[in-house]
Amino acid sequence: MPKNKGKGGKNRRRGKNENETEKRELVFKEDGQEYAQVTKMLGNGRLEAMCFDGTKRLCHIRGKLRKKVWINTGDIILVGLRDYQDAKADVILKYTADEARNLKSYGEFPESVKINETVTFVDEGMDDDIEFDEMSDEESSEDDIDNI
Repeated sequence: MPKNKGKGGKNRRRGKNENETEKRELVFKEDGQEYAQVTKMLGNGRLEAMCFDGTKRLCHIRGKLRKKVWINTGDIILVGLRDYQDAKADVILKYTADEARNLKSYGEFPESVKINETVTFVDEGMDDDIEFDEMSDEESSEDDIDNI
C-alpha cells in the first residue's frame, strides 16, 4: 500500500476557482490606515514599506493574503497602523497597477510616487537612430583569425 505524501489530492492540485479577473471596487484609506510602497521583502511574511506619511514601517502580511496575493518590491499597499506600535503595521490590501494609477489621479498619493508600470514593447520608431557598421565576410573572418 503506497503511503500518502500529504498536501491533499487532485482537488488541491486543481486549485480554488477564485475570480481574480473581475474588477473590484477601489478601496480608499480610512482612519488608522495608510498607503505605502514596498521597499524591501524580508521573508517570513514580513516586509519593509515606506508609508506616504513619511514613516518607514515594518509590515506583516496577514494570513488572508499570505499565499494567495504575491507582493513584490515597488508595489503599492494599504497598511493598517497599530495603536500601540508606530513602527509596525499590517498589510490589508495590495493594489494592482491600474488601481494605483487611479488613486494617484484622484490625488491620494503624492506626485513623487513611482508606480511600477510594466513595459510591454518599445514604441515603433524608437530604434531608428541605431546604426550598424557593414562588414564584408572577408574582413570579419580575418578579424576572427587575428583574435585567436
